[in-house]
Amino acid sequence: MRAVVYSEAGGPEVLRLVERRVPEPGPGEVRVAVHVSGVNPTDWKARRGSGGRLPFPELVPNQDGAGVVDAVGGGVDSSRIGERVWLWEAAWERAEGTAQECVVLPERQAVPLPDGVSFDVGASLGIPALTAHRCLTVSELGPDRLSPEALAGHTVLVAGGAGAVGHAATQLAHWAGADVITTVSSEDKAKLARAAGADHVLNYRSADAVDQIRRLAPEGIDIVVEVAPGANAALDTALLAANGTVAAYATDGGAEVRLTVGELMSRNIRYQIVLVYTVPLAAKEAAITDVNAALADGALPVGDDAGLPLHRFPLEQTARAHAAVEAGAVGKVLIDVS
Repeated sequence: MRAVVYSEAGGPEVLRLVERRVPEPGPGEVRVAVHVSGVNPTDWKARRGSGGRLPFPELVPNQDGAGVVDAVGGGVDSSRIGERVWLWEAAWERAEGTAQECVVLPERQAVPLPDGVSFDVGASLGIPALTAHRCLTVSELGPDRLSPEALAGHTVLVAGGAGAVGHAATQLAHWAGADVITTVSSEDKAKLARAAGADHVLNYRSADAVDQIRRLAPEGIDIVVEVAPGANAALDTALLAANGTVAAYATDGGAEVRLTVGELMSRNIRYQIVLVYTVPLAAKEAAITDVNAALADGALPVGDDAGLPLHRFPLEQTARAHAAVEAGAVGKVLIDVS
């Protein structure tokens, strides 16, 4: 089978296409014939390595994907063979990601795709959708599960609403009944945020962005889904309602977050830092159930009309796909594997 691998840390040029043996699933595992692999920023960051070091001698990149179960290991119901699935965290603490024609992984990481949901949608879930779910469910006064009307009466601010996590957060919050405000940097990105279901879209570069949001949410923001906690600390502080939560899922380039504790204390403000890989398993399994419910309701579409443009590459151009994500491509980068 064809697979993209790398054995040294570095830029996209370290990725190479090779032939490998088709793997066999072990106990509790399934083998998935990958149709579409999704690329996230975490994938190129892993390829760059931590201090130039890699955890395995050879790795296949990409955490997310979608395909069809074509073999099962011991203890796995054989009825899963032929099942359409979406994949999550395929390469987390493992050497086998989704940029290959077949991947073996624990069966719980291959989630059934609801009828009518495309492989493109499936490959766009994983890291973005599970991260967004976590951000929306860590508020002191908010729900710990998402469903229609679960966030009714809540106002959610999604910073960077045109990004993959921001897009998923907008869609999930809209599906759950929140009043959704997103901030973007251009009119083109504003169109994408509106297509994703945002009720209000603002340019965060506007001099009066805080005043505009205050007019939209005079009682304050309940949940901030934050991509830039350092840059937006003052804005978030100014806008949060009593018992509000900032759920930050990105490092903001390593920027410091400067907070005035007394000002936040008076309103019982919570800061929650989110890394999807180390979220408690029970919370992650709840997120998967809720995301699949949203999928079944048609709440998580992708493509231009849904606010998430798709950029496609064949498997042999995986290096170009990684370079596109690293360069900040707006939308979702997908790799057609089979």
